[in-house]
Amino acid sequence: MTTLGDVVNLLHDWYPPHTADGWDAVGLVHGDPTATVKKVMFAVDPTEEVAKEAVAWGADLLVCHHPLFLKPVHGFPATTAKGRTLATLVKGDCALLTAHTNADQAASGVSEALATVLGLQDLTPILAAPAEPLDKIVVFAPADGAAPVRAAMSDAGAGAIGNYDHCNFTTTGQGRFRPLEGAEPTIGTIGDVTIVDEHRIEAVLPRHRRTAVVEAMLANHPYETPAYDVFELADPGHSATGTGRIGTIDETTLRDFAQVVSEALPETEQGVRVGGDPDRVVRRVAVCGGAGDFLLDRMAGADVDVYLTSDLRHHPAAEFLEKDGPALIDVAHWAAESTWLPVVQSRLAEALGDTVDSRVSEIRTDPWTFRI
Repeated sequence: MTTLGDVVNLLHDWYPPHTADGWDAVGLVHGDPTATVKKVMFAVDPTEEVAKEAVAWGADLLVCHHPLFLKPVHGFPATTAKGRTLATLVKGDCALLTAHTNADQAASGVSEALATVLGLQDLTPILAAPAEPLDKIVVFAPADGAAPVRAAMSDAGAGAIGNYDHCNFTTTGQGRFRPLEGAEPTIGTIGDVTIVDEHRIEAVLPRHRRTAVVEAMLANHPYETPAYDVFELADPGHSATGTGRIGTIDETTLRDFAQVVSEALPETEQGVRVGGDPDRVVRRVAVCGGAGDFLLDRMAGADVDVYLTSDLRHHPAAEFLEKDGPALIDVAHWAAESTWLPVVQSRLAEALGDTVDSRVSEIRTDPWTFRI
């Protein structure tokens, strides 16, 4: 049986909530973590229509990119669109989870999905995220009781390095201690110095998992008072995740690349807007899923041929192009971010197999419905 808590933990491992921008509202919005989940639907926007679609399909969880409540509210009556959306989900026993800016930056996130569907290779972030602060835990355990300690720390998040987990190092030695009056030693006698063959166990862990790892170690350690140390490691620098993506494509023209964009993304009334010489040579491309005008100053001097994003305004775009930097491509916000949905749906299907059914919403939530 897969619970809502299991799915939430999986999604939070892939798209950690603590990496979201400070103004954002991400995570589980509604739902009981102990409830069983058999169907999960993915969508860009938590609209009332999407909520009805999820409930009609029998979804136990709706995962959306955009938050239902980005700004604080004092209530959510069904006299409002957002209130009706939540009421629909509650009546249908369908939970709601948001992965927004935490999904923008992550590996297999929104910008990476957008870059991939456009055929970009050798991806790097436009703005690399600081690597997560790391700790190292060192604990001493008797040789015959070390294995449960190692396993408990690993299960709590220690020893995860790249595509590996349960990474730790063990050396052997002798531990000495003397139990005093009031002690209840697992090994040894009150008043006598005891010598024990022990393992020194070392593992690296994300700093935000420190409490969980220490608690797991203490709960599974055979000693009444284990000896352990936690060291804060030096700044690890930057990670491979971050804002936007830069990649390369086979040499083409701006006109032809814009055609590739148009064919790769869902059709919208906005279409694909392009600023620049149609015959310009394009090799290096930068993309940012969602509204990316906050990166225009950085991109003006970047070593790329074109910058693709959404929601560009007249004056910032015009001033950007006056600097003779990259060309601009502006695509619909919903279309760009919808490229992430099949990616996360596929990841979930691979992780949970046939225990959970999943699908992408068929409702187009682009607010622009026609053009004259």
